[in-house]
Amino acid sequence: MAQHWFCLYVQRIDATKNMARYYNLFGGASLVRRWGRIGTRGKERVVLFKNERHAIECFLVLARQKRARGYRPRPRSDL
Repeated sequence: MAQHWFCLYVQRIDATKNMARYYNLFGGASLVRRWGRIGTRGKERVVLFKNERHAIECFLVLARQKRARGYRPRPRSDL
C-alpha cells in the first residue's frame, strides 16, 4: 500500500478578541494535531489508525470543523 501524506495549516485571527490561533493537521496512517496561540509551541495530539483511509476520514472531518469555526489558510505572503 502506498503511503499518502496530507497536511493542513489554518489560522484564526480576531484582533477585537485578542485571538491569534493556529491548527495544524498532518499524517499518513496516523494523524498529528497541533494547536495553540500563533507564535507559541502549543499542544500536540497523535492519533493512530488501522489504515490511511480512517486517518484521512478523520482529517477531513476535522478540517470541515475548523473551517466552520472560522479558521482559514495562512495568507500566501506569510509562507
